[in-house]
Formats: sequence, C-alpha cells, structure tokens
Amino acid sequence: MKRIKSFNNEAPILYLIATPIGNLGEFSSRAIDLVKEMDLIAAEDTRNTLDLLHRFNISKPAISLREHNEIEASRKLIDEIKKGKKVAYMSDAGYPGISDPGYLLAKLCIENDIAVSVISGGCAFINALTSSGIDTTHFYFHGFLSSKPNEAKEELEELKNKKETIVFYESPHRIEKTLNLLLEVFGDRYISLQRELTKINEEKLYGYLSEFKNIDINSLKGEMVIVVSGNDKKEEFTDDEIILKVNYFLSKGMDKKAAIETASELYNIRKNRIKELIK
Repeated sequence: MKRIKSFNNEAPILYLIATPIGNLGEFSSRAIDLVKEMDLIAAEDTRNTLDLLHRFNISKPAISLREHNEIEASRKLIDEIKKGKKVAYMSDAGYPGISDPGYLLAKLCIENDIAVSVISGGCAFINALTSSGIDTTHFYFHGFLSSKPNEAKEELEELKNKKETIVFYESPHRIEKTLNLLLEVFGDRYISLQRELTKINEEKLYGYLSEFKNIDINSLKGEMVIVVSGNDKKEEFTDDEIILKVNYFLSKGMDKKAAIETASELYNIRKNRIKELIK
C-alpha cells in the first residue's frame, strides 16, 4: 500500500490541470496561478495548449504527451520531476485521463512515489449528466464507442442491461450511426443529447431515441454527449415458475433455506415472497 501526501514540503508532485471545454471562464484563477509556477507543461496537443496559455499571457516550454507516445513521454516527465522540475499535464479540453491521455502518466507517477494532484475545471460528461433530467444516482461513463460498427454494436450489447444511466461521447460525423445503433440495441430509451457545452451555441435535446430519427443530422455540430436512461425493465416470473425452480433446487439436495436464497438471487426478488409461496 502507498500513502502519499500531495503537498508535503519539497516532495515531487505532478499536476493534472483540467482545461476549458468551451468557455474560457472555466480556467480558474488557481489553474492560471499554478501554470505560471511550472517549469514545464506537457500537453496532448502543444499547439492548442500554448494557444490557450497565450490568451492568459503565459509562456512556458511544452512537450507533447499523446496516446501514441504516452509511456515514453511519461518516463521523461518523471525524470524531470525527480530532478526538481515543476511539471503539469493538460488535455485539449476537460480532464486528463477522461477520453484523453493521462491515465498512464498518473499510474507511473504513483509507482515512482510522485504525488498526483488535480486542478479542477470543466468536464463535458458531468455538465451533460447533471442537466439531463435523467437519474444521476448511479451512472456509467463509457466515452466513445469503437469506430468499427461491429465492435460498437458488441459494446452496446454488453451495456444494454445496465440499470445505471449511461454516458457516451460522440462526434458529428458519427452521430447518426450511433443514434441508430442505440435504438437498435437498447430499444426506444429516453436520452439527452447535448452539444457545444458552455459555448455560445450550447444546445440540449431531450426525447426518445425514435424521435431523433426525424432530426436534421446536419444541424448537430460540434462535440456531443449522449446521456441514456438505464434499463429499468423488470422481468416478471409467475408464481408457478418460482415454485418449480425452488423444488428443483430441493431435488438436488439443497435445504429449504438455501433453495429460497438461491431462487431469490436468480430472480432478483425478495426472499419473503418466495417463503409465502413455499409453505
């Protein structure tokens, strides 16, 4: 077990900085002040990051850390941190590690006893989820589906029975296929499709998947979040089916208590209901 205090005197630390998903006001004063203190900025796309920093009159050396060089670049950053350099990593938009590189960097830092601290900011799926009007008690963030139709369908088949609200990311050129695939696999679920979050053209659509067949797909621009209601269908079993199953368990040598508990788990129904049937 490791136990690492984030702010322990001169102990090594990596900062993961969330960046604006649209509105520049999401870049907090804490994030700005911290970036000014850094010796080195790592970024998914150095051009985009340096452009963002330029808007706040900040100039810093930057190195690229993206999906295809994450391990190699992470090791270089760890070496710099161990030398005493102040280092931060920034994604193009939103949080590092959320449908973006950053996970491996954090993992390797922890393995090297380097603290990892996050500077909060905008997050597209949290914005969409909380404004969706769909149950937020439990949710599952999936991000982007595979770009290969067969693989995307397999992913949805694995997700279709989840009771939790499910959140996807999607791009304009794939949105029509994804909506059709969701309807095909999930059935006619209630969803919220949100685009251009925190930007001037922010738009949120609410309705059933079947209703989206009538929408002008060309009107859906920008990066999108799809919030899909969970599977709330409850499979019903007759009393006779339940009794038959309990009797089967009894015939296999289970005692009455174990047979009732097993049937309760199998059918996801209360044990008391089964006890009332098995006298």
